[in-house]
Amino acid sequence: MDNQRDTTDQFLPRFDAAGLVTAIVTDAATGRLLMVAHMNADAIALTQATGQAHFWSRSRAALWRKGETSGNGLTLVEMRVDCDQDALLLRVTPAGPACHTGRRSCFYRRVEADGRLTFIDDDAQG
Repeated sequence: MDNQRDTTDQFLPRFDAAGLVTAIVTDAATGRLLMVAHMNADAIALTQATGQAHFWSRSRAALWRKGETSGNGLTLVEMRVDCDQDALLLRVTPAGPACHTGRRSCFYRRVEADGRLTFIDDDAQG
């Protein structure tokens, strides 16, 4: 076990085999969970340098800035790292819906015991 990451004051992200860490994104004002994405070292560096959330798209194999086409960017308020530095929490100020469906959050359906999905958040904007 690598206890150095647990006790250090140095940011030492523990990237997976693909060079990624999971990023959990919440609204800094409300605490609402907005989305989950992945970041590589370049996405982290760009986010820190610009104050705008950048991620790694696994499907496109490319860096992207949230809002680059929709205008619904995420302004970084604070970046936190978990105890073993393999997950990040981005507290952000959203400029609009975080989900590509137009909803504020990507988490708008609940999985029921029978496998059905129940829509729990009908806050589509636009």
